[in-house]
Amino acid sequence: MTTPDDREIEVGEHNRSGSQDGHSLQEAGNSVRSGDFPDLGDRRVRNWLRVSWLRSREAKVDADRPAADYVESLPTDTVLTRAARPVLRALAAEIENEPVSLILTDGKGTVLSRYGGDRRLLGALDRVQLAPGFRYSESQVGTNGIGTALEVGAPLLIRGDEHYSGHLRRFSCAGALVTHPITGALLGVVDLTTEAENTNSLLLSFAKLAATRIRERILEEANELDRALLHDYHAACQHSGRPVIAIGDEVLMMNALTQQRFDSRDQAAIIDRTRDARGRHEPFTLLADLPSGITARLSYQPTFVDDRLAGGVVRIKEQLARSRATRTVAPPAPRALAGRSAQWQRTVEGVVEACRRSEWLVLDGEPGVGKTALIRAAHDHVRPERTLTVLDAARLDGDELSERAGATLDDGGDLAVLHAHVLGDDQLAALASFLQTVAQDTRAPAPWVALTMQPPQEESDTHSVLRLFPKTISVPPLRHHLEDVPDLVRFLLDAAGATELTLSPAAANQLMRLSWDGNVTHLRSVLDELCRRRRSGTVEPADLPAECRATTRRSLTRLESLERDAIVEALALHGGDKVAAAKALGMSRATIYRKIREFGITL
Repeated sequence: MTTPDDREIEVGEHNRSGSQDGHSLQEAGNSVRSGDFPDLGDRRVRNWLRVSWLRSREAKVDADRPAADYVESLPTDTVLTRAARPVLRALAAEIENEPVSLILTDGKGTVLSRYGGDRRLLGALDRVQLAPGFRYSESQVGTNGIGTALEVGAPLLIRGDEHYSGHLRRFSCAGALVTHPITGALLGVVDLTTEAENTNSLLLSFAKLAATRIRERILEEANELDRALLHDYHAACQHSGRPVIAIGDEVLMMNALTQQRFDSRDQAAIIDRTRDARGRHEPFTLLADLPSGITARLSYQPTFVDDRLAGGVVRIKEQLARSRATRTVAPPAPRALAGRSAQWQRTVEGVVEACRRSEWLVLDGEPGVGKTALIRAAHDHVRPERTLTVLDAARLDGDELSERAGATLDDGGDLAVLHAHVLGDDQLAALASFLQTVAQDTRAPAPWVALTMQPPQEESDTHSVLRLFPKTISVPPLRHHLEDVPDLVRFLLDAAGATELTLSPAAANQLMRLSWDGNVTHLRSVLDELCRRRRSGTVEPADLPAECRATTRRSLTRLESLERDAIVEALALHGGDKVAAAKALGMSRATIYRKIREFGITL
């Protein structure tokens, strides 16, 4: 694996001959800042530096006194900070008599800590905001040893006048990237900063030495942590006699009992549920409904080395014996619904039973989880001889809603009111008064009424309509029963007429890794896009829409979504070649690596 040190940039080499060259460099920089563009062949300015100045200018960095963003809360217990702390303290002690400050940043250029330096230098650094909490990215403060190293993706030394911003030209700084020795992930930057008059070519060598020692320390800790986790895993396997899984930052271990007792779908569901355990410092237990119908108790116990979290061990106990699970015959389910997970089946059975007993029901849940589909399917399954009228409160005013609801129930039909939570207090009160009259009617057969709402529901005098509904069933979001995604995909593809289109196991697994913020509605829109591009054959992960090839757990802004899709498409176009994709997108290799990790893009 190529590390950033393998392609060091000899920055500042052209400005070592004397003050005349420095004056010429300053003139060249001023011309860029004012909008002129020096000739690329001009030896006063190497190409990488000119490009950095241009990036700074395009980012509208103040050329005199830029302001860095401030981050309120800084992480103190990460792989980087734990490994860097003893290394930088030791190195600071070696140069305690030198006017040099050692600075550690994260992968976005945010200063995490600062070591060494005399009082005069530290005061000067404070005045230019080169202090913990401030972000020294190139887009914030212009060309500098931290932000430009991140953009270029290599160690570099920037001397006085090579800085874009005037108030930084009194300093020289050398930055070296810190990458994870196992995964290659970018963790941060080690920067050495001093007054420009004290510039020394050893600054860069010292920064690279610091980065190397931090990487070595991370590797030592990783080996120590992995050994501790392996020890606890073996102990659990030997003494518990149960299925066991061990999870760490880069480790996943599964014993033979886990593989023997659970099929691949159950294993995938267990692994997905244990994702939340990563990084947890306290024990916990949870119940997981598996695709086979088994309910498993997952007990997590963290592993520590001193105060450092190595990962954790999960012991698995089946709450429902497999023999019983295989003998249990579930009642016929509505054919218009897909999904076999125990959690989903309980939800379906609850709605079907309420419909069978004419028990008025409230369904709540996030948008797109399938509340309306559940009501329709249960009604068609249980009461096919009766008419179900579905009214959307979001599209009807209060008078029209009451009028049409009354006509439906007077005609002996059943009623579903969608989005009842959008009704005002007066409208809910009017609906409650009307439904109260219907509930007191003893005519047989009794009508079935269902409401859909979004949680939370507040029971108050004005919301008395809810008191007419003895039961509320919460429909789970899709991310809570991801094992149903393959069944849903098949169901939705068939409904769209794409009966000859299938997903490979790898593509199905990729869809099961997503959070599906828009639930089934979101999944349907993704499949609609897929069907517009393919109508038959087997879909592989590379065929999925761009948004499905990234697994970030947070919601992206519209701009971030566009950026993610552009990166995915560029990677696909260049066969996964990150360097070529970065070049096509006009971004640095360091930036595309950072974005790939940030967006969770899989290749």
